[in-house]
Amino acid sequence: MNKTVACPNCDKPAVMDSSNRFRPFCSERCRLIDLGEWVQEGYAIPDRDSASHSHLDDEQDPYSKH
Repeated sequence: MNKTVACPNCDKPAVMDSSNRFRPFCSERCRLIDLGEWVQEGYAIPDRDSASHSHLDDEQDPYSKH
């Protein structure tokens, strides 16, 4: 029996073997939707530097230029 997982886009079952060339997605449509999110920067990894200073205002931020 082939292993199936939930498609990351639509949650339908997706077969996880070489018979599914779109794996881990269930279809080409779901694969392209995910690719579009990446291209349009819908997915992002937070910038550690900006996150660590976001709580500081300009007066407290040692990197700000006065």
